[in-house]
Amino acid sequence: MISDAALAGIAGIRHGFFTREGGVSEGVYASLNCGFGSGDAPEAVAENRRRALARLGLGAGSLVTAYQAHGIDVAVVERPWAHGAAPRADAMVTRVAGVALGILTADCAPVLLADAGARVTGAAHAGWRGALGGVIEAAIAAMERLGARRDAIAAAVGPAIGRASYEVGPEFRQAFLDHAAGNDAFFDAAASDKFRFDLAGYVEQRLAAAGIGAIGRIAADTCADDSRFFSWRRTALAGGRDYGRALSAIALED
Repeated sequence: MISDAALAGIAGIRHGFFTREGGVSEGVYASLNCGFGSGDAPEAVAENRRRALARLGLGAGSLVTAYQAHGIDVAVVERPWAHGAAPRADAMVTRVAGVALGILTADCAPVLLADAGARVTGAAHAGWRGALGGVIEAAIAAMERLGARRDAIAAAVGPAIGRASYEVGPEFRQAFLDHAAGNDAFFDAAASDKFRFDLAGYVEQRLAAAGIGAIGRIAADTCADDSRFFSWRRTALAGGRDYGRALSAIALED
């Protein structure tokens, strides 16, 4: 489990960005696969989630995850829901103690947020579509509706695909330039007409532009580090079809 300094020193907040290590799953899902959406055995996923939440000092029943769809919808969590009842959302917010907001990723950027003074937490799944579309800002606005202040929010961007591993085409880059010319800073020229994109850097910039008070970022490349992270792109490049999902979670202490 990886923690970030932006959140680690805040009293009353528990958080963790989990690697693929320490679980019971086998094969391509080895070993801490926390995604029921994979083809892994459901009982293995449930045990992996239990183990992850135990690292946070919480029971498995405290975890909520959503049906992530690369959009900007935000769910307000008032109590844990069953896996089959998960809403379609790419961010969640709560002011309920003991509820762990969980994001599942395999290259996209997980973002955990907290205003400890207002006792409001948030979590967002920021792939390129969601980040460009405004999922970060939507999560912050939802936290404010629960009483948070954006200048009092601390945020951490978790492990995601790195710039060196994220090669994209010119139409991808153009979508970001159409949004803001300054987004060119997040692209490097690669071979031919390709570019490399800094997803985590872009997400961090969106947080800063939104007025977040403290921002941390985990320096890791999920695609390049097979021993610690699951990766959709690494799997696809190797001709694979399925992959594990890493869990990132944040909770208010009781």
